[in-house]
Amino acid sequence: MGDQGEHRAENRPETPGGGWDAGAVRARLRELAAHDPDLRRFGAGTHRYALSRPLPEREIRAFEEAHGVALPGEYRSFVAAVGDGPAGPAHGLLPLTVPRPEADDAWAVDDEWREDRRPGRLAEPFPLAAPRPGRLGTAETEALTRGTLALAEQGCGVFSRLVLNGPHAGEVWDLDPDWGGFTPTGTDFRAWYTTWLTGP
Repeated sequence: MGDQGEHRAENRPETPGGGWDAGAVRARLRELAAHDPDLRRFGAGTHRYALSRPLPEREIRAFEEAHGVALPGEYRSFVAAVGDGPAGPAHGLLPLTVPRPEADDAWAVDDEWREDRRPGRLAEPFPLAAPRPGRLGTAETEALTRGTLALAEQGCGVFSRLVLNGPHAGEVWDLDPDWGGFTPTGTDFRAWYTTWLTGP
């Protein structure tokens, strides 16, 4: 038990100053990959526990300026210090500035990624003050997701989305248009990612 606790402490994905410990994140990903060689954990076949390079500050700043947004700090520091996906919850963390290398018209996630980057969409105010449970129509889904960024696809058209502005900025919400609606997970980006990272 003591050895396990020491091991987890050494591989903690955060630093005491509140930033991300990129080495610890990557070490934990190697550990997860070693324990899942057949990629049986949900989504592993898509992201394969791999991380791309971190984004240069100039690239992140150019994205923010082009879209008129300030990315929430915990997400921004992750892509700047750790990597721009894809290893992450569900089918993996979507890239920020360029499409997935495998992007095509066959997977709805790529349409979602492009839709988010329409001019002005990310900068629009997030319209919800409270959860919106239940089935959503196409027009309502399009309206309610303004001011949010798709983080990951969970399957069957369900997405984890990051709120970019307003009182809920920095929160992760789940979008399930067919059944669950658009509701908060109760976590911010750090908790959302580290819960997955430190899980079994």
